[in-house]
Amino acid sequence: MTPTLHTLANGVRVICDPMPGLQTLALSVVAGRGAAHEDAGRSGWSHLMEHMVFKGAAGRSARQIVEAVESQGGQINAATGYERTSFQIRALAGGLPLGMEILSDLILRPTLDAADLKKEKAVVAQEIAEAADTPDDLVFELAQAAAYEGQSHGRPILGTTASLKPADPATLEAWRAALYAPDRLVVSAAGAVDEAQLLALAEAAFGHLPARTGAPQPPAPVFTAGVAAKSRKLEQAHLVLLLPAGGARDDDYFAQRLFVEILGGGMSSRLFQEARENRGLAYAIDAWSDTYSEGGMLGVYAGCAAADAAELARVCAGQILGLTAGVTEAELARAKAQLKAHMFMAREQPLSRAEQAAGQALLFGRLYSPAELAEVIDAVGPEDIARIGGRMLEPGLTAGAVLGSKAALGAVELFGQSLKAG
Repeated sequence: MTPTLHTLANGVRVICDPMPGLQTLALSVVAGRGAAHEDAGRSGWSHLMEHMVFKGAAGRSARQIVEAVESQGGQINAATGYERTSFQIRALAGGLPLGMEILSDLILRPTLDAADLKKEKAVVAQEIAEAADTPDDLVFELAQAAAYEGQSHGRPILGTTASLKPADPATLEAWRAALYAPDRLVVSAAGAVDEAQLLALAEAAFGHLPARTGAPQPPAPVFTAGVAAKSRKLEQAHLVLLLPAGGARDDDYFAQRLFVEILGGGMSSRLFQEARENRGLAYAIDAWSDTYSEGGMLGVYAGCAAADAAELARVCAGQILGLTAGVTEAELARAKAQLKAHMFMAREQPLSRAEQAAGQALLFGRLYSPAELAEVIDAVGPEDIARIGGRMLEPGLTAGAVLGSKAALGAVELFGQSLKAG
């Protein structure tokens, strides 16, 4: 069955994606705003807001919210990103009315009690502390700040204890209204769902909201050549190496995904084979790309002995340069198969399917079929992979972070120097 996209009179979009034969469903209410929409004084407020709605809404306590969902076999969760905040329920067939009631209550009618807010700030403070104590979390946070210095995309999604301190129920309510405004709200359901029922429930839950625009879109992030090197007594050095890349709307988006897959997407990737299998420099090494609505970055993460960090940085630079110079047909075919498998396997799970559709609606205002995506992936040729590498290297910008003993701290600079020398 083909998924459908509808728009209510106030701008709220509704996606119905039936999956015949399933006995479960997923419902996501996604707001196309997040940490990137915050100014420095409200850093972390979107994540704090996500926490607070679960403390009570529309007369239900925190316990009553989860008991209502779990008593019908459901699961509830939420996530905050830079450009999106998502509230999700997995439920048995027939659980759509309760799911819509609970999620709309969380988004539109949270209690925002002052005593609960004080406690939740303390909980988030512990979450911030936990991230600071976890090397492979901290190094990514340092790298993000280095790549987007002084910008909302460079600030931690969790915020800081100082930036969360001024939030009170009134200011947080104003932020909720701006964050979850109907112009960027998508209700997406997949699995055992009926289109007529979903539209009626969405209209009743969200159709009464006045049409309005919430927090404005932030400027496109600008990649900066920043380096963060932090000395810490650890058994391993943790490296994150970054290059500027295109965003989710970029015409070369899938060529970029394939470049990343060939570079470090799995055990057959160039980085894994050279850095781990051939040289034994790292146990964990992989490449990925973070794409925003505009702009993004390619990254390599590796954990290694501090004494090997410099050599590992050179190897990473060499593999990027080598891939830019040429790719084999076998490598490209394998990467295409892996990328399509990843995308299509995700479509077999209702929650992934609902989230994917919501993302497409927010970014493009339409839904893409698997056949359309496969066609674009299959059309990428070796010359496109070379062009992607050239695009990333042309600005001459690198960024990143290293966390570990002093012997490793120069690895990020060496990565940049090796790329320029090549």
